[in-house]
Amino acid sequence: MYLYRKIAHMKRYIAEIIGTFTMVFCGCGAMTVNEITGGAVTHPGVAITWGLIVMAMIYAFGDISGAHFNPAVTVAFAYAKKFAWREVPKYIIAQVLGATLAGAMLWFLFPESEFLGSTVPSFEHHKAFVLEILLTFFLMLVIINVSTGAKEIGIIAGIAIGGVVLLEAMFAGPMTNASMNPARSIGPAIFSGQWEPMWLYVTAPFIGAILAVASCKLVKDEQCCDA
Repeated sequence: MYLYRKIAHMKRYIAEIIGTFTMVFCGCGAMTVNEITGGAVTHPGVAITWGLIVMAMIYAFGDISGAHFNPAVTVAFAYAKKFAWREVPKYIIAQVLGATLAGAMLWFLFPESEFLGSTVPSFEHHKAFVLEILLTFFLMLVIINVSTGAKEIGIIAGIAIGGVVLLEAMFAGPMTNASMNPARSIGPAIFSGQWEPMWLYVTAPFIGAILAVASCKLVKDEQCCDA
């Protein structure tokens, strides 16, 4: 029984690695191809790619790991008591590893790219910080209301979450690249060297996600976010 549990847990971490890798590779890959081809993919094309790949990965791995693919989402689920705190560091390591592998693959395939899909704001950093908090707040607000945290089943989670990612990438992408995900920002930055201003991309998503969980109790029952 102990061995079975260990194997089951390993499958969850592997699912997070593969899911995060695929998400970052496809999303940042669309941005990279758009960069090196002078806009062949187009901004709407990049946003649609992000939305569709997030939706696809939720359907692929939701029933295995919960399809977090995002350290901010993992921490928020733990804060909401829908996920065990002891699992948080392992999930975050898996997510960052997956994003790093994706960054490495993009660097290998497209060495001429300057950014590799990195997150670089186009306006003042303090405004980008606030925008990233809001974007992650909106995203987690949807996630916490359609997801269980440990396993996702049914059709609504993938469509709803993928849809809000597409929406936010569409309108906020030109301003901050709509990261909402520390792992997604770290992976490409390792190989592009675009680290400024990484501080906002590794702090704002956690703030926004936790605020979204806290807001749940303002409009629902006190135990709305409990497992």
